[in-house]
Amino acid sequence: MNLNINGTNHNIDVEPEMPLLWAIREIVGLTGTKYGCGVAQCGACTVYLNGDPIRSCSIPASAVEGQKITTIEGLSKNASTAVQKAWNDLDVPQCGYCQSGQIMVATALLKKIPKPTDADIDVAMGNICRCGTYQRIRDAIHVAAGQKKLTEVLANYASMDAPSKA
Repeated sequence: MNLNINGTNHNIDVEPEMPLLWAIREIVGLTGTKYGCGVAQCGACTVYLNGDPIRSCSIPASAVEGQKITTIEGLSKNASTAVQKAWNDLDVPQCGYCQSGQIMVATALLKKIPKPTDADIDVAMGNICRCGTYQRIRDAIHVAAGQKKLTEVLANYASMDAPSKA
């Protein structure tokens, strides 16, 4: 079977029903895409198939043979996309486990809607974050879209962290 992942062809010998996620992680060795639930609900396993986000845990590798697959490692060599920069600048991840899937979905959102509203973000970002970093995710998307200034978001976070003078 031939899988084109991040622009490189990988000829792999696996059972046709092996989930794409396991072909990517265990056979090809790209471990940025994570296993979360195994039933396409949480989004940790999000990759692009021909440019569109999909949940790789529930799609057989044989179903995507010859198509263009992009993983988190394929977004940039040095985490230099606007979304990845905003994620780092705002310290979005806590445990970080779901973040590759979150970044993949957020990047796809900004390609489709360059200046999303909060409602657009809420609809698009169906991934689950067990740490609850949803507000930082939303802020990072707005920063990456140029809708909010990083310094203002960081100042807002600092004011929330300051002890109250009661």
